[in-house]
Amino acid sequence: MGYRPGNTTGFVVAGNNGAGGNYTQLNGPIAIYFDSLTNSVLIAIFNSHNIVRWTLGANNWTLVVGSINGLPGSTSTLLFTPTGLTLDPMGNLYVADLANHRIQLFLNGEMNATTIAGKTGQLGNDSMSLNQPYTIALDNQLNLYVADNHNHRIQKFLRY
Repeated sequence: MGYRPGNTTGFVVAGNNGAGGNYTQLNGPIAIYFDSLTNSVLIAIFNSHNIVRWTLGANNWTLVVGSINGLPGSTSTLLFTPTGLTLDPMGNLYVADLANHRIQLFLNGEMNATTIAGKTGQLGNDSMSLNQPYTIALDNQLNLYVADNHNHRIQKFLRY
């Protein structure tokens, strides 16, 4: 695989209609994950407090999790400045929920999450706490790695 030498231009695949909350706009996209099974991009939208799916070639997004109106929250269905996301092989969605100091697990097709790391709304520096988790990754055993931003560390959580 490669990219064309000297290629200096790209093209828009999502957004480009100004910042906002309607179905054709992205208001602070901060993280993406390409889902090859659906030929779409999952996008964490920082300022809208949600995760959306933009199928390549489409003109708009669909809500995956979070508020359709862009409102922050700390319940099992809401997010407060999501900054990182990934999928596991079963299609389950993991989200770094920065301002809630937690990692949320949304089972495939579900909009209610389980907090699998951190404590909702409580920052901390012990082994079960997070302080503004930023990005996340899974290894091949589905162990979760978290960039725990304000604790200046990478945390590893064993498979849930």
